[in-house]
Amino acid sequence: MPVLWLILIVLALAVAGYVAGRARAISGAGDDRRALHSLPSYYGWNVAMKVMVPAFLVLIVWLIAQPFIVNTKATSLLPETAIPEGSTLGLVMSDVRRVADGLDLAVEQGLLSAGEASELSVTGSDVRGTLGSAGVAVGTEITPEVLAAAQSYRATNATGNLLRAIVVLGLALLGGALALAQTKPDFRARNSVERGIRAILVGAASLAILTTIGIVLSLVFNTIEFFRIYPASEFFGSFTWSPSFGGGSQLGIWPLLWGTLYISLIALLVSVPIGLFAAVYLSEYAGPKFRSVAKPALELLAGIPTIVYGLFALLTVGPLLVSVFGRDGLGWMQAGTAVMTAGLVMGIMLIPFVSSLSDDIINAVPQSLRDGSYGLGATKSETIKQVILPAALPGIVGAILLAASRAIGETMIVVLGAGAAARLSLNPFDAMTTVTAKIVSQLTGDADFASPEALVAFALGMTLFVMTLGLNVFALYIVRKYREQYD
Repeated sequence: MPVLWLILIVLALAVAGYVAGRARAISGAGDDRRALHSLPSYYGWNVAMKVMVPAFLVLIVWLIAQPFIVNTKATSLLPETAIPEGSTLGLVMSDVRRVADGLDLAVEQGLLSAGEASELSVTGSDVRGTLGSAGVAVGTEITPEVLAAAQSYRATNATGNLLRAIVVLGLALLGGALALAQTKPDFRARNSVERGIRAILVGAASLAILTTIGIVLSLVFNTIEFFRIYPASEFFGSFTWSPSFGGGSQLGIWPLLWGTLYISLIALLVSVPIGLFAAVYLSEYAGPKFRSVAKPALELLAGIPTIVYGLFALLTVGPLLVSVFGRDGLGWMQAGTAVMTAGLVMGIMLIPFVSSLSDDIINAVPQSLRDGSYGLGATKSETIKQVILPAALPGIVGAILLAASRAIGETMIVVLGAGAAARLSLNPFDAMTTVTAKIVSQLTGDADFASPEALVAFALGMTLFVMTLGLNVFALYIVRKYREQYD
C-alpha cells in the first residue's frame, strides 16, 4: 500500500474516532454535558490522538529502517566476484535498485506478470530489452547475481510494505478501540489530551536538538576519517589548495578561509551601515505612508534567489567594476570575477537581514524611554544615539550575527562573482573562492567518497561550524557586556 494512502486512512480513522469519542461521551452522560469531567471535544481528541500518534510514530520508524534492512539483505546476495574491477559495491547496488524498479514498472505496465518477474533469468530472456520497454535504461550488463539481488530486493520491499500497512493500521485501530473503552463521563479527557500535546511538543523540541546533534556527529566522524588519511598538520599548516584526484593533493585550508572572511567582511561593510541607517530612518524619522511602502520594498531583496544575485554580479557589477578599475581605468582589476564583486552583491543581499530585524528591535524599545529623554532636553539624534540604540543593542547584534552567518554560508554569489581561485591576496580586485564553494566542488566530482579529496569537504564544513559557533559566543559576550539594564 502506498504511504500516502496509509496516511490518509489513518487520518480518516482519526476523524471517525473523534466523532465516535465525542458522541460516546455525550451519550454516556445522558445528554447532560454537566456530568462530563471535560468538554466533549476533549473526549474526541483523546480518541483521535491515540489513533494517530502511535500509528505515525511506527510509520516514521518503519520508513527509516526498511531501506537499511532491504539493502542489507540484497547486498548479502552479491559476492565479491559480482563487483567489476574499477567499480564499487555502491555502484552495483544502484544497478540492483534500478533493475528492481524496472521490474516493478514492467509488472505495472503488464509486460510481465508478478510470477514471471520473480522467476526471470538472464539466460532465458532479454532482461535489458524488457526493462527498456518499461522505460528503464540499464547501462551495464545485467549479471545473474545482480538480477537475483534485484528480485530479492523487490520481494523484501513488497513484504515490508505489506507488514507496514498491517502494523500501522492495526495500531491505529487498537489505539482507537482502547481510547473508546476509556471514554466515560468521569474520564479525565482534558488531562490526557494536554499530556499528549505536551509530549508532542517535547518530541518536536527533542527532534530539533537531535537533528543538530546528528549534523555535528556526521561532520565529526567524517572529519576524523579525513584526518586519518590526510595529516592535520598539512590541512592547517599549508597555504596551498591544490586538489588532485590522481594523488598528491595539497589541501591547505588557509586560502579558502581567507577568501571566506575577506568576502564576508566586504559584505558586512556594505550591509551593516546601510541596513542600520535604513532601520533608524524607517523607525524614527519616516512617516507612516513612506514606511508602509519603503519597508516592504526593502524586504523584497530578501526574497530574490541567490542565483539571481549571482547573475547580477556576473553580468552587471563585475563588468561595471572592470570598466572603472580594469585595464581601461586604474588597472587594478583583471576580470569581472573578484572579491569586490561578490562582496558588494552579497552586501546588497544582506541589507534586509540587518534593516528589517534592526527596525523591529528599535520599534520594540518602550516609548517611555524616548519621552523621558525628550523631557530631559535631548534632541532626537541624541535620543537615538544614547538611549534607543543602547537599548536595542542585543537585537542589532543578533541581526549583524545573522547577516555574518548568511555571508559565511553563501555559495552561488561566490561561484559566479568571485571566481574559483584559491589564493592568499590582499587585493580585493583579485579572484578568490570560499570554503562553501569548494565543499560543493569537492562533493560533485567523480572521486571515490573515501578519498581525501572528497572527505576534505567534511573537514571544511566542520571548520565553518566552529567559526559560526565562535561567532555566536563572541556576540553573546558583546551583548552581555554592553547591554543596558532598565527597570
